[in-house]
Amino acid sequence: MADHPRALWVLALISFVESSIFPIPPDVLMIPMILARPSRAWIIASVALIASVAGGLLGYMIGALFYEEIGQPILETMGKADEMAAFNVKFNSFGFWSVLIAGLTPFPFKVITIMSGWTGLPLGTFVVTAIVARGIRFFAVALLLWKYGEPIRDFIERRLGLMSILFVLLLLGGFYLVKYL
Repeated sequence: MADHPRALWVLALISFVESSIFPIPPDVLMIPMILARPSRAWIIASVALIASVAGGLLGYMIGALFYEEIGQPILETMGKADEMAAFNVKFNSFGFWSVLIAGLTPFPFKVITIMSGWTGLPLGTFVVTAIVARGIRFFAVALLLWKYGEPIRDFIERRLGLMSILFVLLLLGGFYLVKYL
């Protein structure tokens, strides 16, 4: 499918649904598409970004619209409604970081998009952070594949997730050091 004339549409669909309900990340199509046509790397990354953020808005809506009807009654039955309220406050205090980390790392982005909606994370914060995080992720993959081609594929598939997690940990550690030292 990577070199098919409708591959960009399929990538857009996968990127959209991955951000709200689908378990397979867009990288599985994005990587072979860029390898097949490196000159289109930036277009491919842009399509993945736009569709992923749009899908994230669907996930946000799912969380915002269905939490009260589905999630809250379940938590009340389990006696966890008060804990959820405390979680919402805590999540929103770190909302920017939660969305950024999930957008950069292999953590399922759909979990954070839905949580952002149900906790009431400000929509502007969600959208801007999703654009930054997903942009960094998709354009980093595009850049690596555009510059190094097939030889970098194994690194991306096996180690880029770990490298992004390490980057986020170093970034958070740096902020912690600046703030408390």
